Amino acid sequence: MRAFLGQTRAARGAFEQRTTRLESSAAAPGAKAQVSQGSFEFQRPGRFRWAYAKPYQQLIVADGEHLYLFDQDLNQVTVKALQGALPSSPASILFGTNDFEREFDVTDDGVRDGLAWILARPKAKDSPFERIQIGFRDGLPGAMRLTDSFGNLTVLTLSAIERNPTLDPARFKFTPPPGADVLQDR
Repeated sequence: MRAFLGQTRAARGAFEQRTTRLESSAAAPGAKAQVSQGSFEFQRPGRFRWAYAKPYQQLIVADGEHLYLFDQDLNQVTVKALQGALPSSPASILFGTNDFEREFDVTDDGVRDGLAWILARPKAKDSPFERIQIGFRDGLPGAMRLTDSFGNLTVLTLSAIERNPTLDPARFKFTPPPGADVLQDR
């Protein structure tokens, strides 16, 4: 993890996100996983673009100060202060500063499925995540497993990762489209 953070100032790639209810939760029998796909780009610290392409188009952009969540179908943008939105989140580990151990207790989580895993538990009691596991292959993250306090497991599979590409700074700027409802989260 430290090597990845120390050697990676920017990256881009693709993701598949699969969210299911944990078996110990009161999930409905036969509930299917929600599957999303898209792409990501980031420039550390604090700038990233997470674009869902399937099944619905949604965009999350952070410009270093604000986090913008754009739901294209609703034509709605939610704006949050980045500082309040990232602590104790998976994004803070990969896209934040190198000081992730201030927010998380981090331990080695073994090797499985060809990945070397770490386990990060948020120190903040009010974090929506109970545990975050990140699997690395060849010094790059290949998967993340996010267990939240609502009984959900989200598995992210990362692919086609390009380390330290030249990224256009405009990719991390967001202007709400004309007519969009803009909600300020304070």
